[in-house]
Amino acid sequence: MLLLSFYVTAMLAIAGVVIDRIFGEPATRHPLVAFGRLATRIEAKMNTGFRARPAGILAWLLAVVPPVAVSWILVSVLPFAAACAVHVALLWFSLGAKSLRDHIAPIARALGLGDLPAARKLTARIVSRDTTHADEAALSRAAVESALENGNDAIFGALFWFVIAGGPGALMFRLANTLDAMWGYRTPRYLRFGWAAARLDDVLNFVPARLTAASYALMGDTRTAWRCWRTQAPLWDSPNAGPVMASGAGSLNVLLGGPAIYNGALETRPVLGFGMTASPRHVVAALRLVERTTMLWLAVLLVLAFTGVGFHG
Repeated sequence: MLLLSFYVTAMLAIAGVVIDRIFGEPATRHPLVAFGRLATRIEAKMNTGFRARPAGILAWLLAVVPPVAVSWILVSVLPFAAACAVHVALLWFSLGAKSLRDHIAPIARALGLGDLPAARKLTARIVSRDTTHADEAALSRAAVESALENGNDAIFGALFWFVIAGGPGALMFRLANTLDAMWGYRTPRYLRFGWAAARLDDVLNFVPARLTAASYALMGDTRTAWRCWRTQAPLWDSPNAGPVMASGAGSLNVLLGGPAIYNGALETRPVLGFGMTASPRHVVAALRLVERTTMLWLAVLLVLAFTGVGFHG
């Protein structure tokens, strides 16, 4: 990390995670909302159909590079204490652990009470599939998949890039992940324009996703998780979501994937995992797996910091 020892990096990472756990994402005026508006304006201006792929690359650079460059300059020129505060603030902005729990735990509660209408409404807020007629198993499956995949996107990817490049690195990852969520669709509008957003997110997520998958395996049924990762992940469309969800499903001994309705059409996705059909208790178990994995990552950072195995930026 720029200008920081690995020990300081570990301490700041813990501080960022603790702040996110206590306060969560800002309730109002979240910077990501402003970024989303900016990205929408850029896309409206540049996604004209003319040279769509180069336009998408330029649009990604225009959206991501300026805020990351400004944050890098800030932590480079500010006094040490102020720079540390900026690093922590950027990590807090980039994390979404409390938000993940706040969105998924109510689904488990509604399912546990047998309130399918409420569970359908809550699940529809976090997934793009149609939940109108989803039963308990389908809703549980969607919630578990979201918990596992977003554990990587909202927590572990940001932590990985924080260790590599401090607050600016975490910010870069979060913004790139956001643009993938906005532009990375295989639709006529975004197929070529969103190519850069999707591919760059894949590149930035490649190592974190595999570290997340390995961590999920270590925190549950390790043997089954490794087997599912090895045999099932290659069948999944996403090169990063496949390992994360296959390992997580195997670790939890639950079946994920399978049929789901997107935009009115039934899609039969590859089956991930092994064991039981998803149920409300698996939603709770998935959230606990994400929490245990977070504790594992912080513990590893502490061990590396106090044993001097880390590096100096």
